[in-house]
Amino acid sequence: MSEDEFEPRLGRIRNLGGKKARKYLGRVVAAAARAGGGTGRGNRRFDGSRIGRGASMGRVLASRDKYGGLRGRRVAVKVRLVKLAGRGTSGARAHLRYIQRDGVTREGTPGALYSAERDEADGKAFLERSDGDRHQFRFIVSAEDGAEYPDLKPFTRRLMTQMEVDLGTKLDWVAVDHFNTGHPHTHITLRGVDDRGQNLIIAREYISHGLRERAAELVTRDLGPRTTQEIEARLRHDIGAERLTMVDRRLVRDMDAERVVSAADRNPFQQALRAGRLQKLGTMGLAEELGSGRWQLAEDLEDTLRQVGERGDIIRTMQRELTARNLDRPGVEQRIYDATGGDAAPVVGKVVMRGLSDEHRDRHFLLVDGIDGRIHRVDIGAGDATEPLPEGSIVRIVPREAGVREADRTIDAVARANGGRYSVDLHLRHDPSATEAFAEAHVRRLEAMRRLSGGVEREADGNWTIGDDHLVRAAVHEARAARDRPVTVETLSSIPLERLATADAATWVDRTLTGGEGEPVRDSGFGRELREAQASRRQWLVEQGLAEEQAGIVRFGPDLIATLQRRELLRVAGQLSDEFGLAFTEARTGERIEGVLRRRVDLTSGRFALVEKSREFTLVPWRPALERQIGKQVAGIMRGDGVNWRLGRERSGPVIS
Repeated sequence: MSEDEFEPRLGRIRNLGGKKARKYLGRVVAAAARAGGGTGRGNRRFDGSRIGRGASMGRVLASRDKYGGLRGRRVAVKVRLVKLAGRGTSGARAHLRYIQRDGVTREGTPGALYSAERDEADGKAFLERSDGDRHQFRFIVSAEDGAEYPDLKPFTRRLMTQMEVDLGTKLDWVAVDHFNTGHPHTHITLRGVDDRGQNLIIAREYISHGLRERAAELVTRDLGPRTTQEIEARLRHDIGAERLTMVDRRLVRDMDAERVVSAADRNPFQQALRAGRLQKLGTMGLAEELGSGRWQLAEDLEDTLRQVGERGDIIRTMQRELTARNLDRPGVEQRIYDATGGDAAPVVGKVVMRGLSDEHRDRHFLLVDGIDGRIHRVDIGAGDATEPLPEGSIVRIVPREAGVREADRTIDAVARANGGRYSVDLHLRHDPSATEAFAEAHVRRLEAMRRLSGGVEREADGNWTIGDDHLVRAAVHEARAARDRPVTVETLSSIPLERLATADAATWVDRTLTGGEGEPVRDSGFGRELREAQASRRQWLVEQGLAEEQAGIVRFGPDLIATLQRRELLRVAGQLSDEFGLAFTEARTGERIEGVLRRRVDLTSGRFALVEKSREFTLVPWRPALERQIGKQVAGIMRGDGVNWRLGRERSGPVIS
């Protein structure tokens, strides 16, 4: 080789020492861990909690006596860090729209967005400034005595000004005050950048303790410290409370390594509190008396009390909402639906209301008046996981199945046999007995994973790249999906029950009469309402000549549902034909459906998709996945109960059955 020639040897960049390269943060953590070796409280193990702005102030505020400062006013602060990088501002826009929703002010009007300088902040301008931010902080600040404030804006502005001093930077934020709960609170959205445009990193200790202590300082300064009578009354009330209380936290702080604690205290009032609370914990099975005033606390004391407290809050919410709607019927069981239980049965019933179980994390719940005679409170997870449901609509709720699916195992097997690649053609060659429709169902599974969790990639030719850890990724995807959507909510009828008895369409009541619904119906609550509606429906069907009554028994034709559905479909199609000036073509089994998906049409019989082609249109059964295809070209084959869709013009496009 001459002096002018060289041969590049490509490979992974390595450090000069030949050791495995490490990220910069990893080297920082390792160095800090080595520096923290030895004994003593000052050399505690490095855990990253002090990285970021406000670390020293967070430590100072956290060191205050949490149990002795009882005269201070209490404030709850919830903090959530939301990643925006790669997602744009769509999530931030939805959050601002959500916190400004209707009915959150004292007057029941929409929330008003404000900032440090303006009582009416420009949300659009805030989003434009946020475009490109890596992350965003979202706070909920709720003072225990917040109802004493006629206006929360001055308090919020002083809190954020103090936060700027603690963090050493100007902050860009907007906020909305809510008065729609028992405790008025403020939603604060903070950009994740400092005054130099760099990423704003707030120390964990400040987030965990500092902000709450600062808020409590301000409220105490505004409203004055709590009186001795107020403090003692609250502590006495805590003795019998079935939740985690301040007395419990002090008992946990004072227990030894064997979780043994004494009821004795130098202060007679504190001793009375401890003795009374330990007696209550004993009746709950969370403490065992050892004699001589000594008790052993249960291992799961804190978690159990938190769960019991949450359950109590849920029951009180149910009672309040049912009483307001005159549904607090004697003898009707109120049940908290547990979707994680292995024996959780489906619930069919009427939606009483939809509410927020966790406003900070946007988790929602449904109150459902079931045909089983019970009122069910169902956690439905993230707000955007379930479409809006009008009160009075009829739904069927089933637990979501979690865990790796058989389809995931099949995809993994096909990919391993084909160099980490998967496609419909590769699947059919791998398993000649499989049908194309069966293989296309696996493509839909991959589409769902790619859209929600990532980890799989679709190439331009329609093939998929599958990693060796596909089953692990599938398990993570399912766990995340189950957390955000613990149940599946199927809308059986968006029309209230009282309007179904005489509806000239295929109704949910017709399906219960013809055996389409298998859940038991009790003669109480909504179950009794259903039985009355069924009796009225039988009479209407006989009058219409769609059923026959012989010896007191009503018999239905085998094509009752199809006949009623077609009657409504043709009636509505005629109205749409006049509206759009297009001819209606009825879709038949085996025909090819092709055209532009214009809109969704909601009928009593169900939901349909309006597909327009040239100067005509057709109506075919709707699928939720079509929502993103409105205005686009679609194609598919009409089957007996729906359409086998091929979305897009290319054969490699996703398939929806």
